[in-house]
Amino acid sequence: MELTAVIVAVTTGEPRILTVDDGKALPSGPFELGHRSLQIGLRSWVERQTHHPLGYLEQLYTFADRDRVQQGGQGRAISISYLALTRENSGSGAHQPQWRGWYRYFPWEDWRSGTPSLIEGAVAPQLRAWTRAAADPAARSERKRRVELAFGFSGQRWNEDLVLQRYELLYEAGLIPEAGHRKAVEPVVPGQPMVHDHRRILATGIARLRAKIKYRPVFFELMPKSFTLLQLQRLVEALAGQRLHKQNFRRLIEQQRLVEETGEVCTDTGGRPAKLVRFRRDVMLEREIAGSKLPLSRSA
Repeated sequence: MELTAVIVAVTTGEPRILTVDDGKALPSGPFELGHRSLQIGLRSWVERQTHHPLGYLEQLYTFADRDRVQQGGQGRAISISYLALTRENSGSGAHQPQWRGWYRYFPWEDWRSGTPSLIEGAVAPQLRAWTRAAADPAARSERKRRVELAFGFSGQRWNEDLVLQRYELLYEAGLIPEAGHRKAVEPVVPGQPMVHDHRRILATGIARLRAKIKYRPVFFELMPKSFTLLQLQRLVEALAGQRLHKQNFRRLIEQQRLVEETGEVCTDTGGRPAKLVRFRRDVMLEREIAGSKLPLSRSA
């Protein structure tokens, strides 16, 4: 049994993940019997191998699909995955883990500048062709329904939380390299592949975090000690892949009393100095316990 970690940081407004093997894999390692719990085991080898202390940590999912085999093909491999939040540190040396932007693996998920051109240019035509290729009308109808819901076609709203469903559809349709062993179709959708099922695990982590930030203020783990409200908004937008309404976002943060002013200002804004704030950890603890909703309103 192995433990696999989706370790997330946000740097200069971009969500990034810690990778190994030149960006082709997520950090993973064995569960050692000497560890009292899975979480302790994961923290231990991640911090030992990557020198990155982990903040927020939660279990994602156990992966043990039929296609997931152990090295050498001897038996089914089981991986328990975790989502962890931290701040980016710079490694050194050729064998150090490397940070990679998560949109290089899922370029269709970044809507901060509007609909990604590759959706209409590559994704939509191929998925529609895959829908038409279904053997019977019922199957075609079901494929059409799933595609429209996942990708927001035919007037459906784009749901940023459906990261895993979109990846699974592209896999099933044979449009990504990881599906090459099952499908004869040449992969046509851009996005860096990963070994084994690591991109699927990453999709699971992104989806979990996008849903989580709407009702738990876990994003404070990704911020410095003091920051501006605009910096906070840009971080949340980076994770969600969506632009947010500035005034609505600020009103939301103020209503939840998540931050307090530090009495200092940031002059590196390109304009007027902006007030620096910090998270109120006592209020964040209350939010964690009470589960207060933090709806994120998109910009018009």
